[in-house]
Amino acid sequence: MKKLLISILLTIVTTTTVMAEDVSAYLYGTLKDTPSVKSALKANGFEVVGEYNAMGDPNYHLIAFTNPALKTNASKEMRGFAAVMKVVISKNDNQLIFTNPEYFLSAFLQDDFDKSAATKIKNSLVSAFGTLVGSKDALEDDDIAGYHFMTMQPYYEDMEEIAQGVGLGATLERNAGNNIVFKVVLNKATLYGVAMPTAKGEKSYIETIKGQKNVAFLPYMVLIEDDKAIIMHPKFYLAVSYPTLSMGEFMDISDTPDDIEDYLTELVK
Repeated sequence: MKKLLISILLTIVTTTTVMAEDVSAYLYGTLKDTPSVKSALKANGFEVVGEYNAMGDPNYHLIAFTNPALKTNASKEMRGFAAVMKVVISKNDNQLIFTNPEYFLSAFLQDDFDKSAATKIKNSLVSAFGTLVGSKDALEDDDIAGYHFMTMQPYYEDMEEIAQGVGLGATLERNAGNNIVFKVVLNKATLYGVAMPTAKGEKSYIETIKGQKNVAFLPYMVLIEDDKAIIMHPKFYLAVSYPTLSMGEFMDISDTPDDIEDYLTELVK
């Protein structure tokens, strides 16, 4: 009997110890202007790689940034989407909106995710910008890497190859022109952020779901690796960027995944 009680107690302690924790997708901070944000990033070891008005709206100015740790992890095969984090200067919401490294790096790096390294990047952001408050949009830490919206929906690894051939980066740059927000060259791949200022683009689908609080996931990214142009499946990337969106809200933008893929495919032809 005594052995049984000890066994039960050990099970309870072990279960409590390994309980999953919620990880916010976004972090909110005190509003600063664009020069102050860029200066704070640079002073804390980050490199600004691009900026634009998300959704074409100057009230949501987005800055993409990286650092050596981000680029090192992103240089592994099929991990290039982890090369950048983003911050939005949201005048409408009177705050800064950051992608949370602990969330998005877990989603993009999968088995290569190093929580301590992600926490170090997050702490650098706290050093630069002060207290950062987590969003209500969150997932349990042990659910992020294997996340999909529902049964039969894509996972991270279910990427879409939108083109194959030599010189795809040059083709994308030529066709996208000023809509290239950033370009990050990695060891064997190049990551692009591409604005989508079309009638069915960013402004349209984000306003439909009232998703401005999560706008830091933009712009959509294209990875050129091994003479292939690859994107995260839009049904995955939209879902992981909006983890609390309802089925009804997703149905309101049911055409968006195809619109995104069609738009980016045209740019690499």
